[in-house]
Order: sequence, then structure tokens, then C-alpha cells
Amino acid sequence: MTQSNSTLKTNRNDLTQGKEWKVILRFAWPLLIGNLLMQFYNIADSIIVGRFIGKEALAAVSASFFIYYFIISLVIGVGSGTTVIVSQYFGAREYKKVQQAFSSFFIFMLIAGIFLSIGGIIFAEEVFRFTHTPPEVLPEAVSYFRIYIGGTFLFVTFNSIISILRGIGESFRPMIFILISAILNIVFDLLFIPGFGWGVEGAARATVLAQGIAMCISLIYVHNTHPLLSIKKKDLSFHVELFLKSLKIGLPTSVQQCAIAIGLIALLRIVNEFGTDTLTAYGAAGKVDTIFTQAILTLSGALAAFCGQNIGAGRMDRVKNGVRCSMAVNVLVGICVFSSICLWGDKMIAIFTTDAHVIQIGSDYLFVLGLFFVVHGALNIFNGVLRGAGDTFFPMIVSLLSLWLIRIPLAAWLSNYYGTNGIWWSIGISIGIGCSIIYIYYKTGYWKKRKIIKMESEK
Repeated sequence: MTQSNSTLKTNRNDLTQGKEWKVILRFAWPLLIGNLLMQFYNIADSIIVGRFIGKEALAAVSASFFIYYFIISLVIGVGSGTTVIVSQYFGAREYKKVQQAFSSFFIFMLIAGIFLSIGGIIFAEEVFRFTHTPPEVLPEAVSYFRIYIGGTFLFVTFNSIISILRGIGESFRPMIFILISAILNIVFDLLFIPGFGWGVEGAARATVLAQGIAMCISLIYVHNTHPLLSIKKKDLSFHVELFLKSLKIGLPTSVQQCAIAIGLIALLRIVNEFGTDTLTAYGAAGKVDTIFTQAILTLSGALAAFCGQNIGAGRMDRVKNGVRCSMAVNVLVGICVFSSICLWGDKMIAIFTTDAHVIQIGSDYLFVLGLFFVVHGALNIFNGVLRGAGDTFFPMIVSLLSLWLIRIPLAAWLSNYYGTNGIWWSIGISIGIGCSIIYIYYKTGYWKKRKIIKMESEK
């Protein structure tokens, strides 16, 4: 630990002290609100587009999401690896390496975002044709996507700051930054779409502009107030050794995310075979499902940071207790979610569209996925523990197997007999099988050997 950083006030970000359930929930609630806000302005796009433009435009936004997810998945893995390293070094009080890891990650994300923006703009139309996007949706999908992808460097830079702040145990200010972005996005949506009449392109411009402003605000905060995450010229440098460590941990996650994204695109092709109504319902129901799953994804993210710091500090007893607390929360949330879907599932889809056929298809989607909500939560909890330990390879293998050997073939087969419901059941079944495999691996305890600090001492 460097002497210059010894006076830092780190207690408020320290996840290695206090009651486990209190620490996790205190860290998780701003994280949850931030994640919900991030999804909220995506949903605001869809609601305003669906209501003011039409279902073809809504389908265009939906189709763009899955393709965009694949593109940013190329850099998500490196981010997850850096977050693990940052949280473990922070738990071990090695603050100089926290700064070096952040600096390297920030430079990488900025450069990668620029290249992804350029590539996405050039190949947009070819990608949509490959996914068999309906002809009546294609022009608007390409127009929306090219503007949206053009702002990727803003998006990845903003999210790199957010993820690293969370890695050192800070979740409140990232929530504020995302809140600003969400409010701006809705204001710009209403200004550009019904106000200026820019159509689906206005939705893309609103999101890019909101992300850009939020990124600038977060940069100002980090630059002026956070000693561990300095972006001053004297501190901003690329540390190859730490970046390679991040890459070693993050590459399996990157491969996993890319495989998931390609799998979603493959599933999108199956969905597209059923026409515009199914594509619209798939997108709308997916937005609602994403809101629900933020609870378990947030729990997983909080647990990863919690485990990362406690593993770095050698507190494995706290890790075990943290898993128990998280699982109890998962069950309670799952009961509430499924009850809500049973009572108001159709009304949730009706927020996006008034088309009765689309509402019915979307309601069926939510019901089937609601049945597997607790299982999906358990899968993410175990993944959070493994990610906090730096063990990302095995979850990658499980994701590849459950997606490509189970979900996609099963969706293609079941949809021939049960229509769109066959697609939804294939998703749930693949989640159940993946959770079973991850649980067995978690019980073996092999992931405990992946600790970053321990690996260095052994050398």
C-alpha cells in the first residue's frame, strides 16, 4: 500500500466489515436503482416509439438491441476482469494497483469504443439482413442502429467508470449519474420524437446525447474528487501487466457474453420467422423481463464486489454467509415477480402497444420466464461468487453448453410443434440446466483457488 494513499477514507466503501446481509443490501440498493434507471430510459425509448410511431418502429428498436448487445459484449469481458482485480486489490489495501488497473481499463475502453462505432456503422445493413429482419422493419432498424452505434465510445467509457466505482464499493454516485442520464434521455425523446418529428432516429439521438452528457459529468467527478481513479495526465498510463491480468480473467467472460449475444441473434432469427407481431412482442416482453431480472443481476453484481473484497482480505466465512443471504432475497423477489406477472402480465405489455395479438404473445413469454425466475436468480448468484473469486472460465463453458447445445436447438424443435411458446420454454429449460451445473461446481469449492492475491504470493 502506498503511503500517499494511507489517509484515504475507505470505510464507507469497505465491504469486509459489518453484518453480511446489511453490507450487501446497503451496497445493492443504489446499484439496483441505477440498473433500473439504465433500463428505464431504454424502455422509455420503446414506449415513446411504440406509441408515437408504431409497431414497426418498435420492432426496429427491439431488433437493434440484440445486435448491439453482441457488439458491446466484445469489451464487457475486459471490464468484468478489471472489476475483479480492482475489488480484490481494494480489499487488500493495495491502492496504487487500483489506480493502475483503472487507468489501463479506461484507455482500452475509449479506444475499443471508437473502433466498434466505426465498424457498426459500416456493416449495419448486412447484419440486419443476416438476422432475417422483416422487410417492413429493415429501413428503420438500420437508421436507428447506425446513430445508436455511433455513440458506443460514449457508452463504454461511461460504463467503465460506473463499473470500476462499483468495484471499489461505491454504488451511490453511479446511481446519481445514471439518474441524470435517464432523465435527459426521456426529455430528449419527447423533444425529438413528438416535438421535432424525427421518428425512430430521434430515439437514437436522444440516447446518444444523454449518454454523452452523463459521461462528461462522471469524468468531472472522477477527475476532481476521487484519488483512487485519477484521469489526470500524470496518472493516466497503460500498465500492460495489470491489463493482461484483467484480460486473463475477463476473456472467458467476453467469450461468454459474445456467445450469448450470438445465441440471442440466432434466437432472433427463429423469432423473426413468426413475423412482425412476434418480434414486437419479443422486444416488449424482453424489456419487462429485463426490469424484473435487474433485481437478481444487481444481487449478483453486489455479491461479486462483496466476495472480491472479502476474498482479497481472506474472509471466506463472510463469502459463505453472503451467498446464504443473497439466496434468501432471491426467493422472496421471485415470489413477488411471479405473482405480479400472473396478475398484471398483459397490462405490462399493453404499456408498449395496443395490438391484442402482440399483447397475448408477450404475456405468454412473461409467464413462462416467470416460472424460472428463482432458478435464474440462483444461477446469477453462483456466477457472482465465481466472478468475485476471479473464476470466469467455468461459467463461460456452462453458458456455451446451455445456450448452443440446449436453448437454440430446443427452440428450433419446440417452435415447430408449439409455436412461439416453444421458444419461451426453451429459454427456461436451458436456464434450469445451467443452474444445476453451476451449483454442483460451486459445491466443489475449486473456485476458491482462483484468488488473485493468492496467485501472486504463490509466484
